[in-house]
This record gives sequence, structure tokens and C-alpha cells, in this order.
Amino acid sequence: MHPPTQSYQPVPAPHYGVGPQLAEARTRAFADLMANRRTIREFSVEPIPAGVVEAAVRAAGTAPSGANIQPWRFVVVTDPQRKRALREGAEAEERDFYSRPGAREWHTALAALGTDWRKPFLERAPAIIAVFEVHKGPHSPRPYYVKESVGIAVGLLLAALHHAGLATLTHTPSPMRFLNQILDRPAEERPFVLIPVGYPATSATVPTITRKPLNEVLVWS
Repeated sequence: MHPPTQSYQPVPAPHYGVGPQLAEARTRAFADLMANRRTIREFSVEPIPAGVVEAAVRAAGTAPSGANIQPWRFVVVTDPQRKRALREGAEAEERDFYSRPGAREWHTALAALGTDWRKPFLERAPAIIAVFEVHKGPHSPRPYYVKESVGIAVGLLLAALHHAGLATLTHTPSPMRFLNQILDRPAEERPFVLIPVGYPATSATVPTITRKPLNEVLVWS
């Protein structure tokens, strides 16, 4: 059965009391913090605090969503056997993808980053967060703007984990339906992204990259 339609009663909107100078200082500090965020592929096996992951998921759950349906599910995987199964399933899909003639352009784009079908981080990282879109099903209503809603939630999740000093990676093997079987998720939940979480390995390296300058991405109109 679907949950009953909620009737929302208006309440006073929150007022945060942040003046212009403090607002700019906070925003600049946050931008500086996020500027250090990098995708990590080499993880330490050091455990991560469960409370940090829970708080980060709680932050993700504050994201706006179409009709407030909140069409997301976050499955945290720490069991070694399931992580191995995730790696095996992902590598099987990636090997197939990398062998397709149509993927040559993708290969070229990735060449400078040094990535291939091998995904050891899915087994080594202490936790993997599998994010699912929740579609209409026996116990879930029809959602609206699903990918937009889940995408915003994932952005908040990555920011919260980085704020806590944890490293992350976003991985999207294609197709991803094998995740439902490994993680015992119902058909109405559709895989969106896998996020390994942990501390960088001592020997971890990242490629030298640059980000587009502000004047290339910001347009005042």
C-alpha cells in the first residue's frame, strides 16, 4: 500500500540571521574546503566511524525533492563478502564496456587519469555507499524529478563526507542492476551510484588536474 497523501500545514520559514559579511566569509571558507576534494582510488583499510556515515546520510536526506517524495535509499556495505561481490560484478560490467568499439572516445577521455576496468577500491574501502533511486512500487509512491532529486542528495553526501575528512569516489558501472541482487533490494529501487568511503592510503596519489576558472562557469545575467 502507498503511504497516505500528506497535508502540509504552513509554519514560519526559518530565518538564519547571517549578515552579508559573515555570509561571504562562510561561503569562501566552504569553497576553499571543497577545493581540496579529490577523487581517491587507493584507500586505507582503517575503519571509519559509523556515526560519521550516519550523519552524512542524514545531511543527504535534507536535499529538496520533487513533491517531497524523497526518492532515495542509501545502502552502506561493510561486509567483506558483499564488497567482493560488488567488485566482481562491477569489473564484469566494466570489462564488457571497455571492450565495445563505441567506447573508444570514453577510453581517450580517461587515458590521462589512468583508469581501467579494474576496481580494487570496491573491495578495499572500509565502506561502500550504494545509492538507489526509489521508484513507484508496492510500498513507495510515484516520484517526480527522480534523478535531479537523488543527484542533489548525492552532492550533499559527498560534501558532508569531505567535511569529515573522508575520501570518496563516485563509480557507475553500466548496467548496475546486479546491485539489486547482491544487496537484496526490490525492483523499484534502481541503482544510481556506488560511493567508496574511507581514508586515503598512505601511498595514494591523484592526477594533476585543473578546474575551470570562475569566469568560465559563472554568468551574471
